Amino acid sequence: MDGLTLPAAEWRHREGLDRLVEVLGDARFVGGSVRDTLLGIPVSDVDLATALPPQRVVELLKEAQIRAVPTGLAHGTITAVLPSGPVEVTTLRRDVSTDGRRATVAFTDDWREDAARRDFTMNALYADPATGEIFDYFHGVADLEARHVRFIGDPLQRIAEDHLRILRFFRFLARFGDHADPEGLDACTARAKDLMALSRERIRDELLKLLVAKDAVGVVELMLGRGIFEPVLPEIRSAALLAHVAAREEAAGVAPNPIRRLAALLPQDPVAADQLGARLKLSNAERKRLVTAVSPPDGAPKPLAYRLGVESAVDILILSDGEVAQIFEVKSWQPPRLPLTGGALVELGLAKGPDVARALRAVEDRWISEGFPAAERVAALADEAVAQALRAARKA
Repeated sequence: MDGLTLPAAEWRHREGLDRLVEVLGDARFVGGSVRDTLLGIPVSDVDLATALPPQRVVELLKEAQIRAVPTGLAHGTITAVLPSGPVEVTTLRRDVSTDGRRATVAFTDDWREDAARRDFTMNALYADPATGEIFDYFHGVADLEARHVRFIGDPLQRIAEDHLRILRFFRFLARFGDHADPEGLDACTARAKDLMALSRERIRDELLKLLVAKDAVGVVELMLGRGIFEPVLPEIRSAALLAHVAAREEAAGVAPNPIRRLAALLPQDPVAADQLGARLKLSNAERKRLVTAVSPPDGAPKPLAYRLGVESAVDILILSDGEVAQIFEVKSWQPPRLPLTGGALVELGLAKGPDVARALRAVEDRWISEGFPAAERVAALADEAVAQALRAARKA
C-alpha cells in the first residue's frame, strides 16, 4: 500500500486541531480516526500519538493556552480540550509488564514499537496530519480492505496483556469483519475463562457496544458456539430471540438498542434480568428498562405505551410476536395527559382523601380503555365516578 494517504474528511478541519498539531510539532493521527476514515464512516473520536514525553506535552499546551487535562498521565495520555471538543494525545509507549487488566508502560520514540503493543492490525494505523501519509507497520490496511480482524503478533500474548481483547475481538468482528481470523478465534476460545478476571463494568461496556454492531447476531452465535459467554454470562444461551429482534427493528425502522438486545439474550424472567443488570452495574434507568423489556406484555400498544412509556412499549412489542404495525403505532406517539386533576374531583363534591385517588384512577382506566377521548368525555366520566363514590359513601 505504498503511497496511500488519508482521504479528506470533515473531522480533519475541526476547530483548533491544526493549531494543536502545530504546537506538538511531532504527532500523528492514530487508531479509530484513521481506520474509520479509510472505511468512509463517520469519526467520533480523534487521537494523536507523539514521541514527546507527557510532561513536555503539558508544557507546550500550557504555553499555547490550550487546556490540558492529565487523564492518564502515568500511561502518557493528555486530553487537549479544543473549541471543537477533546483530543487525546498519547506519548509513544511500550509495555513493561501486564497482568491482563492493566499495564505498566515505558515511553519510547519508536513508532513501530508503539504500534506493536496495540491490539489489532487495523487499529495500528497512523497518518501524518499535514500530508495524510499512512504509516502501516503490520499490514493493517490490507486487513481492513479484507475486513479481516487480526491480532498483532501472537494472539495469546495480546490476550494475556489485556483479557478484554477477547470481547474486543468479537466486537470488531461484528462491526468491521467479514470473517474471523482462525488463530485469533482459537486464542479467544482457549482463554475465555480469563474474562472472569475483568471488572463487570468493562465487560458491560464491550458487550453493549457489540450488541448494536451490524453483525451482532452472527457474532453472538459464534461466541455461543465457542463458549465465550459461559464464564461470565452463563444466562446467555441462544441468539434466536436476538435474531428475531434485529429483524423486527429493521422492519419497523427502529434503531438497534443495546439494552433491548441484551433483553433478547436473557431468560424472559424479570428477576433474572434484574440480577444480571445489578451484576453488570447498569444504571438504574437501564436496569429498569431491561426488567420491563422481559416482562410479559399487558394490553394494547397505546395503553402499554401510556403506562410504561413509549421506549419500553417499543421494546416489548419488538420482543413479542405481534404485528409489526403495532410498533409503528406507538414508536412516534406522544402519550396524552389525562385532562383531569384531583382538585377538579373535589370541586365536583368529593372530600379530600383516598376517595379522590380511587376516583381519579377509575376515570383514567376508562379513559385509556376508550382510546384517550377528549376532555368533554373525560368530564362525563368524572361526573360518573364522583356520583358512584358519593353513593358508596352514603351506603357505608
